[in-house]
Amino acid sequence: MTARTVYFVSDGTGITAETFGNSILAQFSIKARHVRRPFIDSADKAHAVVGEINETAIREGQRPIVFATLVDRDVLKVVREHCQGRVMDMFGTFIEPLEDEFGIKSNHRVGRFSDVAESKEYHDRIEAINFSLAHDDGQSAKNLDVADVILVGVSRSGKTPTSLYLAMQHGIKAANYPLIPEDFERRKLPAPLLPHKRKCFGLTIDPERLSSIRNERRPGSKYADLLNCRYEVNEAEGMMKRDGISWLSSTHKSIEEIATTILRDIRPDRLMY
Repeated sequence: MTARTVYFVSDGTGITAETFGNSILAQFSIKARHVRRPFIDSADKAHAVVGEINETAIREGQRPIVFATLVDRDVLKVVREHCQGRVMDMFGTFIEPLEDEFGIKSNHRVGRFSDVAESKEYHDRIEAINFSLAHDDGQSAKNLDVADVILVGVSRSGKTPTSLYLAMQHGIKAANYPLIPEDFERRKLPAPLLPHKRKCFGLTIDPERLSSIRNERRPGSKYADLLNCRYEVNEAEGMMKRDGISWLSSTHKSIEEIATTILRDIRPDRLMY
């Protein structure tokens, strides 16, 4: 199948349209060129983006896919009536049936949260992000008692992106701490982690994959050598087993999958909204 152009058209940031649209597109083995067009909040802007979509349809010889989250009915009407793409009206598909089901009208807000800066969730999330940045890669051992989770594992096993994802998406205060050769020689966890073992969660990785990742950073070094990677991974997994620390391999898992597993184990309430 030839590549298709996919537009995400929104009167807000377009993040909702793109996130949901990508989840749907992931079900199909297609190549897609993504184009986000945010802040389409007037008929004039709608006509402009429709013109762009129609030009793409003519140039490529097939209609683009358009995921739209447009609250204003006049703006949506322009897109629906004049666009030569396949329009997926996400509000019309989901919001209107739910209005009928609940017997009430939706807020019809532009964007996800009009009062986001005032919400407790927003402030908790910012606090969690700041905490995770301050406690990235063992930079600080202060205040680990307030951490929700401490990710441990060898360098480049996925600790930093996972901790930041947990902070940004779920407001989880996630620290991460590297396990290094000196820890393996001592055959025990780093001293700052010992009082907080119950909060630790381990990440491991296939040694071959680890060597490949490290070679991108330090090509030809002992740090990236396959034998060294095998040693570190084996020692880290042994240490986590001895100390009763739950762990999983990040080799074939997305950050979302890793984070969901961690949440399931440490904060199952965060999986309920």
